[in-house]
Amino acid sequence: MDFKPNKPIYQQIIDYCFNKILAQEWVEDAKVPSVRELALELSVNSHTVLKAYEYLQAEEIIYAKRGLGFFLAADAKTIVTTARREEFYETTLSDLFHEMERLQISIDDVIEHYKNRE
Repeated sequence: MDFKPNKPIYQQIIDYCFNKILAQEWVEDAKVPSVRELALELSVNSHTVLKAYEYLQAEEIIYAKRGLGFFLAADAKTIVTTARREEFYETTLSDLFHEMERLQISIDDVIEHYKNRE
């Protein structure tokens, strides 16, 4: 995984996990990679993965089974979708609107391009 310097690595790992959930590569009530497995896969320190998993656990996206590891919560996809939508509206869309204003692009222009996309 190529990490970007402008965002903490543990947050990029959270994004990676979100992508796995949204792509349905991680399914509800199934075991997710262990901290050590994911650390090896991503070539990062296991403490960094643990920090990401602690966040996911606090948000009730994953849960721990003593002695067995972490599992994906039944409503994880809904939680992740909601979080990603909020981020989209607050960050991505806001930046897009500013750029549209700067370039004098109207909503109608965007709608037309959206309809004509391949």
